[in-house]
Amino acid sequence: MTTLLISKALNDYAEHFTTPESKELAALNRETNLKRGDAVMLSGHLQGALLQLLSKMARPKRILEIGTYTGYSAICLAAGLQEGGLLHTIEVDEELYDIADKYITATGYREKIVQHTGAAAAVIAQLDEVFDMVFIDADKANYGLYYDLVFDKLPVGGYIIADNVLYDGEVVLPANEQSKNARAISAFNQKVKADNRVEHMLLPVRDGLMVVRKIRE
Repeated sequence: MTTLLISKALNDYAEHFTTPESKELAALNRETNLKRGDAVMLSGHLQGALLQLLSKMARPKRILEIGTYTGYSAICLAAGLQEGGLLHTIEVDEELYDIADKYITATGYREKIVQHTGAAAAVIAQLDEVFDMVFIDADKANYGLYYDLVFDKLPVGGYIIADNVLYDGEVVLPANEQSKNARAISAFNQKVKADNRVEHMLLPVRDGLMVVRKIRE
């Protein structure tokens, strides 16, 4: 995802009127952009602030994040944890572990965040936890699978948040003009829309966030 779905001027305006990044998040943002060719995957200031606010509103005791990347979103989500709460975050790319660990430690969340390296589906199966909030930001082809894997681990009233659900704007194109990932995201959005066990809202923030609340088993 490389295209801002709103103008840069409006995006900058929104960031200007959003609580600034902490010095640690700003440093993580900078280091990721300097060292990673795929830095567009970083949640960044505006989306990170929203994730932090949603977590602080929900006050979860347990959070699951699927897709750590360099740790920005994990740090934002951990800010809303209850006392004694814990966030599990999963990343398939072991080369990203150290940078995430560095900033998780710098922000004081080392005891609140557990990093897992490996295939998400396998790690999720091993986690005997109930999660109040799940953030999905991993391989797009498996969004539907991750949704199914975590749903029974979520209590009624719990939240699933999925990133990139507008997929660079491709989701509004005819199916034959969408990329493989965009088609997978379109199928995921349809899956959520058809699920009568949830209420949901697609927020056009950055590349799109689907916020899902479980209302029945």
